[in-house]
Amino acid sequence: MPTVRRIIVGVHGSLGSLQALRFAADETRQRNVPLLAVAAWIPPGGDLAERRHSSPYLRKIWREAAWEGLWAAFDAGLGGVRVETQAIRGEPGPVLVEVANQPDDLLIIGTGRRAGFGRMMRKSVSRYCLAHAHCPVLAVPPSALMDEMSRPLHSWRVRRHQLTPDTPDV
Repeated sequence: MPTVRRIIVGVHGSLGSLQALRFAADETRQRNVPLLAVAAWIPPGGDLAERRHSSPYLRKIWREAAWEGLWAAFDAGLGGVRVETQAIRGEPGPVLVEVANQPDDLLIIGTGRRAGFGRMMRKSVSRYCLAHAHCPVLAVPPSALMDEMSRPLHSWRVRRHQLTPDTPDV
């Protein structure tokens, strides 16, 4: 990989973004480059709803909530890495692509498991970044524990216990 000037990582507090943050911290230590953690936020109900009934007080609360989520991600287990942080208003994909705007940046994003319905209802940040970024993008898959946690409990019981004629249905 060519020389990397800085590493940008999208963080929003999910298990997938925490996995990406840990990976980015490791890359930062190995490459000895700055790490920029970005939390993108939009008002509840979207920008259109906020424009119709704008409230500076609520906008301040939402921005502070984005910052709190960003700092909570760091409290979840990063040590020894100096991090610059930004909480930027906007959809996560476009915000991350705009921040990682140089060819020598490295954008690290987490990929999460989504059920079919969830995939239809929400945009994929990782797909957006992979399609639009002007720098290398590293997509970090979920850990084995995250993958196991994302499955419903019922399916875990069915997968782990073979049904026999003398065992009751699960």
